[in-house]
Amino acid sequence: MKPLQPLRGVRVLSLALNLPGPAALMRLRAMGARCTKLEAPAPQGLDSSDPMAQYSRKAYDEMHTGIRRIEADLKSPTGQRKLHRTLASSDVLLTSFRPSALRKLGLDWPALRRTYPALCMVAIVGSPGERADEPGHDLTYLAEAGLVDGLNTPPTLFADMGGALLASEAVLRAMLHRQHSGKGCFQEVALSEAADWLALPRHWGLTVPGAAVGGGHAGYRVYPCKDGRVAVAALEPHFARALCTVAGLTPRSLAGMFDADTHEAIAAYLRSKTRRQLDKLATEHDLPLHTLPAN
Repeated sequence: MKPLQPLRGVRVLSLALNLPGPAALMRLRAMGARCTKLEAPAPQGLDSSDPMAQYSRKAYDEMHTGIRRIEADLKSPTGQRKLHRTLASSDVLLTSFRPSALRKLGLDWPALRRTYPALCMVAIVGSPGERADEPGHDLTYLAEAGLVDGLNTPPTLFADMGGALLASEAVLRAMLHRQHSGKGCFQEVALSEAADWLALPRHWGLTVPGAAVGGGHAGYRVYPCKDGRVAVAALEPHFARALCTVAGLTPRSLAGMFDADTHEAIAAYLRSKTRRQLDKLATEHDLPLHTLPAN
């Protein structure tokens, strides 16, 4: 089935570096947008001024596949002229600069709105409103949202990738607004708010230790098996009953799935099985589980 491309023909100009902006641009291109990325001139010996090209070339290349790239020094008159020539034929401007930096470049929303009344702008910032100029990064936003446990760094960049999703959603909203009103609009996307959105299950108590999806329910845990690990997600009653039956247990009530003896019995059963055996059981008994290698 051919994917829907609701942004076909929409022209997006991005000034956003690192991860959230390019990741959003990658999604916008997948939705049919014609995407251009403007970068500062690359330092000698490099082909990109975007730090992501040095952090992870693989990430940079994947995010910029199919993206037209141009260079311009926005602090120079020549660079400003090049920028504004591109802006004149763009529908959306995507940025990730702090508001103070945008003002210095003459790219704050009031200035742009006067010159390009049909232009939409999506500004990715760290924190919203008056805090938008504060320094921060994915890790600090996750920490503030209560998503950092112990001394371990999270396994992926949740705030950055969540912010990229919110930014692509903001472009869709902006184009719908312009379609109905005929006017451009400004939207701010804060990475801290993306982290807060991802943290809602914990805020609601769902993922705190001992809760239903926080390790308290015996059907929703990661267990060791004979040659690795198994992530079990038998949360709904019919899945929990099937898990208990396979493990040789009398099906438990919801409350029973929180009992220590249920945890111990299921853990003992899974420890006795190989990954291959568990994969076969999952298929035969319609169990939601996924086997993993040992740590």
